[in-house]
Amino acid sequence: MENKYITVAYKLYAITDGEKDLLEEAPAEHPFQFISGLGYTLDRFEKEILALNKGDRFNFTIPCAEAYGERDEDNVRQLSKSVFCGPDGKFDSDNIFEGNIIMMNDGEGHRFYANVGEVTDDKVVIDLNHPHAGKDLIFEGSVIEMRDATNREIEEIVKAMTGGCGGGCEGCGGGCGDHECGDHECGDHGCGHCR
Repeated sequence: MENKYITVAYKLYAITDGEKDLLEEAPAEHPFQFISGLGYTLDRFEKEILALNKGDRFNFTIPCAEAYGERDEDNVRQLSKSVFCGPDGKFDSDNIFEGNIIMMNDGEGHRFYANVGEVTDDKVVIDLNHPHAGKDLIFEGSVIEMRDATNREIEEIVKAMTGGCGGGCEGCGGGCGDHECGDHECGDHGCGHCR
């Protein structure tokens, strides 16, 4: 299978209480970039996009079961607030606040994202469900670029996906700077649509 370098501009919606709710957006000025065949996107998203050509518009729905699955309430945990204190014993209020997405590690050193829920005097609610779990996802947009990926682009995105930056980070959409290079964390929206 050929690896394609693809950029798309899109709006991602879900139906909430009967209304179409905008979840995130990747405008043409800052499109979502990926290489097919590397497991970087949802399988169904990649399949839908690969059926198109450069310049094509799209509008498709990915059912919850083929996106991030149903919410699992067992993935919502209450942790002691002390877990989020630094060596000085001070609570990390700069990062631990309701609605923020944080990086955590398990006992074996695996990194994962968690959504911060309610913060009380002694507890922090952490939700390990994907923010889009339990939702059918509606993608509307257009294919900006679709061509064969170069070996260098493939190498860079593989490095980025495994935690290395791979030089200038062209494969992850920009410089490392404030972004988690390779995780495609962009500003206010996590671009979680396709991981």
